Amino acid sequence: MNKVVLKAQDLDGYLTAGDVAAIDRMDGMFRHAMVEFNILATTKSDAERSREEGKLIELYNSMGGLMQEITRQEPRIKVYSFVTPPENHGEASRLIAKLRDVRTQRQEFVYYTQRAFELLFNLAYGGARAADKNYLIVRTPVGIPVQNFAVHKIPNVDVKIDNSVMCVMLRGALLPSIIMSKEIQEYSSKGYVTPFALFKIKRDDTKNEETMEYILDLDRSYFDLGNLDGRDLIFADPMNATGGSLVTVVKYILDQGVKPRSISCFNVISALKGALRVVRSVENLNVFTLWMDPALNEMAYIMPGLGDAGDRINGADEHERPRDILQLVADYGSNISNLYRSQIQRIEETVLRR
Repeated sequence: MNKVVLKAQDLDGYLTAGDVAAIDRMDGMFRHAMVEFNILATTKSDAERSREEGKLIELYNSMGGLMQEITRQEPRIKVYSFVTPPENHGEASRLIAKLRDVRTQRQEFVYYTQRAFELLFNLAYGGARAADKNYLIVRTPVGIPVQNFAVHKIPNVDVKIDNSVMCVMLRGALLPSIIMSKEIQEYSSKGYVTPFALFKIKRDDTKNEETMEYILDLDRSYFDLGNLDGRDLIFADPMNATGGSLVTVVKYILDQGVKPRSISCFNVISALKGALRVVRSVENLNVFTLWMDPALNEMAYIMPGLGDAGDRINGADEHERPRDILQLVADYGSNISNLYRSQIQRIEETVLRR
């Protein structure tokens, strides 16, 4: 089999001594929070619950302040609630709360995922100067007394987006990548539809966080290296836990002699450790994340996290019969297929052309 493997210890080698100290400090704070979790999960006393909730709120405020302090020293990590005006924070916080909630079902989870990546797109590309605008002229359904048209101003971000390629780390990253491509199409004055590069990569979940391996299966990936050179590469994934999958793919691309103009990673939630690893591992890479979580557990899942985002978006696979890329697209159904028809056509072309 034609595979590329990256080991967890290779990732840790990129971290600085300051990074390691900050991660250790954060882990200690989260262990304290887990004590409060146990009490909240078992108490039957309203007074005790109220007291422990107050302690937990104080802890989370402290962890948030520490993460903000750490990321302030690394300008390539941009966390929505750390860099946007305070009046925007409530929307992001409520959205993340809905995604985390164990009661949020699949279709609702997809809806909130779409909203999350719309906010992330604006975080990365919405800062164009007020005077630098494009104009959209649209024909409306009103035809009396004459055919009506409307004029709308949007930020002129063509130079930032019309060179983009969506790099999809399959499974949970498929729909987020489609959403980001649609946002690019909507904001492009030319209706630019991104090309897609599809990478089959997975973690070896029989291993723990310290021994984890990331396996890129080139035989089941679909991409043209020539289409990546000099381009703005975009990776959209609901979660960045360890950063291993992203670094494996990017390092492989770079090792083949590809020289991207830029690399951007978009995540709904990123662990502090994962965000630090990717920016330390790869030059010219920027992380945009809606939310930052403090810790990883021993199996390399984000805490407090939101579970397996891929399964919550796509539904779980049968163990012996995992779905291929075209079956995943088909399973999204007619509503999503119609909404993202240009993107799905590009993905089908990428897979079938090989």
